[in-house]
This record gives sequence, C-alpha cells and structure tokens, in this order.
Amino acid sequence: MPDIPSSADLDVTGQRVLLRVDINSPVDPVTKRIVDESRIDKSLPTIRDLAARGARLVVMAHQGDALDYHNLVPTEEHAAKLTEKLGRPVQWVDDVAGPEARRRIQALGNGEILLLDNIRMYGEELSTFERDVRLTPEQMADTYLVRNLAPLFDLYVNDAFATAHRAAPSMIAFQRLLPSAAGLLLTAEVEGLSRILHDPTRPAVFLLGGLKVSDGFSVMGRVLGDGLADRILTTGVLGEIFLLADGIELGPTTERFIAEHDLLHHVDEAEELLADYPDRIAAPVDVAVVDGGVRREFAVADLPTDTLIVDVGEATISAYEVVIAAAGTVFVNGPAGAYEHEGADLGTRRLWAAVAAAPGMTAIGGGDTVASAKRFVDLDDIGFVSTAGGALIRFVSGQPLPLLDAFGAAVDRRST
Repeated sequence: MPDIPSSADLDVTGQRVLLRVDINSPVDPVTKRIVDESRIDKSLPTIRDLAARGARLVVMAHQGDALDYHNLVPTEEHAAKLTEKLGRPVQWVDDVAGPEARRRIQALGNGEILLLDNIRMYGEELSTFERDVRLTPEQMADTYLVRNLAPLFDLYVNDAFATAHRAAPSMIAFQRLLPSAAGLLLTAEVEGLSRILHDPTRPAVFLLGGLKVSDGFSVMGRVLGDGLADRILTTGVLGEIFLLADGIELGPTTERFIAEHDLLHHVDEAEELLADYPDRIAAPVDVAVVDGGVRREFAVADLPTDTLIVDVGEATISAYEVVIAAAGTVFVNGPAGAYEHEGADLGTRRLWAAVAAAPGMTAIGGGDTVASAKRFVDLDDIGFVSTAGGALIRFVSGQPLPLLDAFGAAVDRRST
C-alpha cells in the first residue's frame, strides 16, 4: 500500500477541503427515504474532525447508480441526517459543480459544511460510463466535475474505501491536481485489513458463504496460495459447490438453482482447490431444507434431496463453532444460508454468535454480510467491520484498487 498522508496531519484551518465520502444508503423503494444509516455513521469522524479544525468543508458523495436506479435519489436527506448526528448545520445545495454549487462553495466560512447533491446525476460518475467509456486518469481530470471543482479547493481528502474499486473522476482524478490525503475511515479500513492479510494471528480462519460465489473463490485463491488462511470454512451456495466438487449429488432442485444462477463453472475451480489444499478447506457435513414450513436436515451421506437446500445443518454448525472459538483471526464474508427466512436462519444465527464471542481478532465485510450480522449480533462485538463490499473483496484477494493506485501515483509524483 502507498504511504498515503492522513487528513489528521493536515493544517486545514481556513482551507477549502473537498471531501469524498461513501454515504450511499439503501432507500425504501416506495417512500425513497433512507432505511439504513450505517455508512453515514461511519463518515462522521472525518467530517467532524475537519470541520472542528476550521476547514471550509465541502462533501461530495454518490447515492445509487444506473444498476440500482431506485436508489438514485438526491442527497438532501443525507444532509439532514448529518446535521442531526454532528450537532452542527450541514448545508445542502441542489447542484454539484454548476454555478450555484460554485457560488455556495466560495461563500463558505471556517468550520462550515456543505454537502453537494448526488454526483451520480452526472453520467461520468455512473458505473456504466466507467465500463463503456474507460477514461484514463488524465482524461478524468478534464471532466466537467473535476474541471469545475478542482480550482476552488486547497486540499482533497478521500474517505470512501467502500468505493475504492471504482475508477471514477471523483475517486481518482483530484489527486492529480490537489494535495491529497486519506480520511480517518479510509486509513482505518486499509490498516485493519492489512493487519489481517499481512500478519494474522494464527490460526487464521476464513468463514465464507453467501450467494456471490465469485467473491469466495477470489478470496480463497489469494489467502490459500499466500498461506494467509490456515482453514477455510464454506457455507451457503459456496459450500454446496464444494460438495458438488467432491462428487456429492445435492438434488435436482438445488442443482437447477445453481445452474440458473450460472455458478456451475465454479465446480471445476473448487475441484482444483480441493486437490491443492485438501486439509485446509471444510465443506458442510450436513444441510437443511424447509419443507412445508418445517426445517429438515440431511447428512451429506443421505443426499440428494428434492427440496431446495437453504442452510447448513447442526453438525456443520457445531464443528465450525469449535474452529472459530480456537481461531486467532476470523474473517467472514457471506451468510451461511437464506437467513431472511424462518427455518433457514439457524446456521447464520449461530455462526454469527460464535464470531461475536470469539476471543481472537474478528473482521467482517460486504453488504449482505453486515446486514445478516446486524440481524443476529451487536456489531460492537465484532473487532473490525468494513463498510466495503466489492472493494473489500478486491483488497483481500490482492487485486488492485483504483483509489489506492491513484494515491500511489500522487505520492510518486511528489517524490520526483
């Protein structure tokens, strides 16, 4: 990781500071009101610190995207939430980089805060634009957003680790034009995850599950190959794919579900991992279905079943609880089953309780992971909770992150 300056070390009094945060929040599809404020809460320390030290602070953030259009709403409610939580006014402007936004930015006094409207109202910030147009960082510096905002500021701070995998102008272009630093949250996220990856307390256990199987395989390839994981515990659909790789027939309903989600190609990958690391990957020894509202469990030896598999069974849960309790480090991504449904929540419920009670270092991340954890345990009982999903998986699996690359390039330019 590049040696990124911290916002805590900057002299910001009287300086115009542009702060990029990730306060992208789920909204009710009918009322369009925010239903989860977790990321807003995580943004508070950096905002509070910069404003308290007299920065003329402008906050920019996205909300929703082309791929989740129902969440693409203005950030006006976010400003109201921030005002309430910070105990100081957070102004809002129905503009991002146009004349009114620029006027309001120039009018800010020391310690005042202004939140811009949703930056994804600009096409150049949408994921589809990033995918289809593919601007270089140099070209991004000439986009409307950057061209209009950069000349107004003295400093740029990024605190949006959850968006670190996005190569968007607001994330990677301002570093080319302004002195730049990492916010408190970004610094904490990178340092916390780096400790897990570079020097984990042994034994290091990775509990992986959920439906997004590609994430699990990305993580396993890195942590097994680099010797970071002493044990992988598989649950969810990921665990079912490892059972298929071990020659276990799950049953037509479950196998059809896996095929319809285009996940069968991962079976070959699982076979290779089992061949290379036979003693380090644990697959479920029993599974559960819900039939007529009643939970039923099957030992792997008693499969296949005609009913959809929705959870791991109690024997698997008990075995995994023992491993978690003895671990020095536990990293979790993905729930153990369809935890939203009664009868399919036992694995997720008990394994989260085991993680929360574990004496070792515990870390979790990913949207569905955190949502499932909040359902069953107090997040304060988890050692490290990442705000990120896609960025977290890329970081853990050793893939480059555009945000960190942009900071690294800025550091290199300053040293030459």
